[in-house]
Amino acid sequence: MITVRLYGLLRIESGIKEAQVDAKNVQEVLDYLAGRGISPKELSGCVIFVNGNSANKRNKLTDGDNVVMMSPVAGG
Repeated sequence: MITVRLYGLLRIESGIKEAQVDAKNVQEVLDYLAGRGISPKELSGCVIFVNGNSANKRNKLTDGDNVVMMSPVAGG
């Protein structure tokens, strides 16, 4: 299982702080989250880390990996 933690607007809008997901790659995590009501547009712009390293949807995952996702920071 993969541990997924959400931060920022992703957490606020989805109500998901942490989830255990059976996924082989980051794209499967994104699909899981889209199925929980997070818009694909918001997911496509999020920042992703796997085990503390910057990642993208093509990154492969192995059992025990930690995925952190957060909305990009914006301001003015």
